[in-house]
Amino acid sequence: MFSRFLTTSRRDFSTLSEAEILALAISSEEDDGRIYTAYADGLRADFPASAAVFDAMAAEESEHRHRLIELFRARFGETIPLIRREHVRGYYSRKPDWLVRPLGLEKVRAMAEEMELQAARFYEEAAKRTSDAATRKLLGDLALAERGHEKKAIALGEALTPADVRQEEDKSERRQFILTYVQPGLAGLMDGSVSTLAPIFAAAFATQDTWQTFLVGLSASVGAGISMGFTEAAHDDGVLSGRGSPLKRGLASGIMTALGGLGHALPYLIPEFWTATSLAAVIVFIELWAIAWIQNRYMDTPFWRAALQVVLGGSLVFAAGVLIGNA
Repeated sequence: MFSRFLTTSRRDFSTLSEAEILALAISSEEDDGRIYTAYADGLRADFPASAAVFDAMAAEESEHRHRLIELFRARFGETIPLIRREHVRGYYSRKPDWLVRPLGLEKVRAMAEEMELQAARFYEEAAKRTSDAATRKLLGDLALAERGHEKKAIALGEALTPADVRQEEDKSERRQFILTYVQPGLAGLMDGSVSTLAPIFAAAFATQDTWQTFLVGLSASVGAGISMGFTEAAHDDGVLSGRGSPLKRGLASGIMTALGGLGHALPYLIPEFWTATSLAAVIVFIELWAIAWIQNRYMDTPFWRAALQVVLGGSLVFAAGVLIGNA
């Protein structure tokens, strides 16, 4: 039983032979090329110019791999040992593109930069551990190439994605983010924050019982979240409207609806009625102004118009709940 903890399937980098170092470099270049190709495929539909940049970077990794294979064949023959990143202790790992979806321009650019720096460090350390002049030269050249890969990516980006194209792609990405997440989430937050005000505060002033009030708020928030989520997901599949995945929109709407109601329901976990009610009223005030700010920030709604719509409307619903509870 303890043998599983005492043994390991990984090798220290320092124990690798020169043949194994070259084999590791070959498999790493293969993996990086596939990742860049996957990034290009994931971006191609919405950002074709940026996809072309990653196609070019994948071609660069393929050229590195061919040079490594030719050197390995000249020194060690035709059989390349099967050694990969996960076989070496402390070696950097890569996330396949399906683990980091949805792909965004800034996300893949940052990940590509990190990949290049890691690869450069690997080649620099590998070159120190080789005695063959040709191998040392190639590894050193590849280290310099990876160090310069970021500059090449920038140069490719300037050639294939000029400023106006990149600006348009960034606008498209921001617009898609707003349509898929911000719009449904904002609608849910508004509905959850405003629609639950009347039942929660009516229950609070009618019963003066914080626990019963919390249960009313919890049920109203969760019920509204489920209803809003299903409604958002069902009424538009996103294909023609371009609003994105109905599942993502439904989750954004449902979760934000529930959070909007729970924000002023949770204070009623405090046993003292007026302390809980005062805190809930402060949270309502913050929620309503936050909604107005989000509308102004992402939906381009003039701030004071958003404030008038949300804060005034919410205040009226709040007042209605208090009056009904005191009736």
